[in-house]
Amino acid sequence: MYSPKHNSNKKRPLGIPEYEDKIVQKGITKILNTIYENDFLDCSFRFRPNRSCHDALKILNHYIEKKSVNYVVDVDIKGFFYNVEHMMEFLKLRISDPNLLRIIGRFLNCGKSKQGNFRVKRKSSRKKVQGKLKESKEWLKNNRNKDIHIFKRSLIGYYNYYCNTDNTQSVNKFKDKIGYILFKWLNRRSQRKSFTWDKFRLFLNKYPLPSPRVKVNIYDLRKEISYIL
Repeated sequence: MYSPKHNSNKKRPLGIPEYEDKIVQKGITKILNTIYENDFLDCSFRFRPNRSCHDALKILNHYIEKKSVNYVVDVDIKGFFYNVEHMMEFLKLRISDPNLLRIIGRFLNCGKSKQGNFRVKRKSSRKKVQGKLKESKEWLKNNRNKDIHIFKRSLIGYYNYYCNTDNTQSVNKFKDKIGYILFKWLNRRSQRKSFTWDKFRLFLNKYPLPSPRVKVNIYDLRKEISYIL
């Protein structure tokens, strides 16, 4: 299937594996980690054991605040998910088992501060926020007769990813906008309005939306990871 990209007419190929596929993928992940993990540098964080994008933010924050930095270069690979075939050529340099290569190939192709010190602050990209609001609006529009607790789980997932140091204010604004969208579509469940604003506030008092709080402290450096390159 194809997943729509935020604020774009383009779509991203997305493979949804069956339960059996996930078991095989987990086994292959262990094999690939054994082969490649020792080759990675400390500056690599993506899809590695016991590392996350939040760890990458921590090291970026450390260097901008503690080191002499004149500029930051942001680089993205255009159309990466449309051009995964080249990965097989790299795998063949280290893996000779044709059966393992064939299985990996199938998976790849199945879904084309107060002290006055300088401090870096983080804020969600407007493009990402608008994209998530649009996605939430469509979901609430199509599922306005369903239990609101289903939507709450999606909000909690958003908070877990974006609620890091300094960004809770931005996430709180996102939550407020979600409240307006929720009010709109709950009022369109029938020909008669379900809520006035007063009744809607009473509804939220009884069934409150999750409140954002800091999930990741950028300054909480993990001992097992070296943040000094």
